[in-house]
Amino acid sequence: MQHDTSPHEVEVGGRKYRAQTASAVLCYSRLLLFQIYPAFQRFDCKVFLTDALKYMGGVPRRVMIDNTHVVVLRGTGSEMTPVAEMEAFAERFGFRFVAHERGDANRSARVERPFWFIENNFLAGRTFSDWDDLNQQARQWCDRVNGTYKKHIRAVPRELFATERRHLKPLPAWIPEVYRLHQRTVDVEGYVSLHVVRYSVPISWIGRRVEVRESRDRVEIELNARNIVRHVRVPTPDKIRITLPEHKPARGKGIKRTDPHPAEQFLIEAVPTIAAYVAALKQKGRRIPAFAVRQLLRLLQEYPREPFLAAVTEAAQYGLYDLDRVERMILRRVAREYFLLGGTEPDRHE
Repeated sequence: MQHDTSPHEVEVGGRKYRAQTASAVLCYSRLLLFQIYPAFQRFDCKVFLTDALKYMGGVPRRVMIDNTHVVVLRGTGSEMTPVAEMEAFAERFGFRFVAHERGDANRSARVERPFWFIENNFLAGRTFSDWDDLNQQARQWCDRVNGTYKKHIRAVPRELFATERRHLKPLPAWIPEVYRLHQRTVDVEGYVSLHVVRYSVPISWIGRRVEVRESRDRVEIELNARNIVRHVRVPTPDKIRITLPEHKPARGKGIKRTDPHPAEQFLIEAVPTIAAYVAALKQKGRRIPAFAVRQLLRLLQEYPREPFLAAVTEAAQYGLYDLDRVERMILRRVAREYFLLGGTEPDRHE
């Protein structure tokens, strides 16, 4: 099978995009599948190849690629070494990536020729409501083209595929979903930012650390095993906010300007003894009060309670509101009280 990408102009939802067309072609039958993505990274490459292998109902032994950085770590041609992530993906299905030699473009001719056909046949005069509509129409177009007689091969690709399919390896019994993980902190408005798109979460999660699982069609934001929020994934990096109905506070129940910052409220509830320091930090600190309170909350969450309280108490005594220095004070206490340097035992009488 040969796989490659090519840029094309598409109109989706009334906007024009410079998108990437990814295609895969079986070299004997010329069975074709292509999909179009706003961008094409390793995540998108794995999503596309998974769909292509499912569409073809089997796995070839080799996948010929151009010397693309999406797959290639170093080297060209026979000396190409794939990225470990992509090599592991190939091993999961039982094939290996092979790059053609530099200047030997004929080795990718099977997949290069359809790009012209796609641009001048499928894309000509078409507009699409969204990316799902585009790729659904692309698959229907491939079904029709694969069942049409081809003059240059004097056959129908589907008929040749009936012979070629016997030489493909069977698909794995279980094909895991392609995803990537991100670590995020919920912002002060109750949103998690992913590729500049902001997804809503409950306002009680403000300031909390969450794990974001991004797959092809959805985004899952997990606080813990019992608190998971699911959104439909927005494929384009647009600066928009996606708010679920259950995350909209009832009228009069939202966060008011006069209310304390959620991070400040959490800090004071967790450690009431630092309330005076938090109030002074907001007045005398050099940073924006919201940023300073969030940084202080991070110190509380990341370091042991005793060194944190000791450092904040000392900072309050001397009127120190530089939180970077406060963090270094915490680290000195952690190093002194929690780690034994040089393998020496502490003196029990001290």
